[in-house]
Amino acid sequence: MIDHHLHRGLLLAALSGLLWPLAGVAEDNDSKWPTPVQALEKQGLTVHERFEAPAGLTGYAASVQGREVAVYVTEDGQHAIVGTLLDAEGNDLSAEPLAKLVGGPQDAALWQQLEESTWIADGDDDAERVLYTFTDPNCPYCHKFFEQTRPWVEAGEVQLRHIMVGILKKDSPQKAVALLAADDPAQALRAHQQGDEIELLDELPKKEEDELFANNQLMRSLGLSATPSTFYHTGENDRLSITQGAPGEEELVKMMGTPRP
Repeated sequence: MIDHHLHRGLLLAALSGLLWPLAGVAEDNDSKWPTPVQALEKQGLTVHERFEAPAGLTGYAASVQGREVAVYVTEDGQHAIVGTLLDAEGNDLSAEPLAKLVGGPQDAALWQQLEESTWIADGDDDAERVLYTFTDPNCPYCHKFFEQTRPWVEAGEVQLRHIMVGILKKDSPQKAVALLAADDPAQALRAHQQGDEIELLDELPKKEEDELFANNQLMRSLGLSATPSTFYHTGENDRLSITQGAPGEEELVKMMGTPRP
């Protein structure tokens, strides 16, 4: 059974709560969707794929501002129901197609954005696990997170990739650019996190200044306002999760992927 039926005019309000806005994925929208689905598109719904559903329904994997949502169209093609489809045992029949057709591709697109940003590696290049974390040189919680992760990083199990931003203080951009422009950015970042002062540059090099600007824009586009903001893969269908701030011990172990070495 379908657990709720949202009126189309309330769709956006009902689905407005988000974890982070994500990058869009390619659509297969050739105007062949049923009329009710096209009406939902005009209200901001993005339809990604069609999928099979029981009881004469046809499912459509969609999203609103990055949030996954299932739409079910009745057999006559004239009515659409937005919500979660449950079977007689209460199993969620919407979760798997949404994860496969919407969430997974969105996560892959976001991960690629993070890979293509400018970051400083902390840890072994051959580490089995990689995390991307937005880091401001003046952020005390970034320093705490750096200290928290030492057991995994020093054991060669995890590599942190610090996407440097400059948002917290007036000299944050200068410090971030100085780290990015260092002869050995990884060593410069480690020294800074261990208490050394960053030697500011008399003139900011354009390349690193542009890279910092792009990182700041990426952070803003993802709806993030706090550092550290850290993305990592979970064990649940290899989906992406985000933690903002320095995590507690239980969450830290989840982020690192293994118990403390």
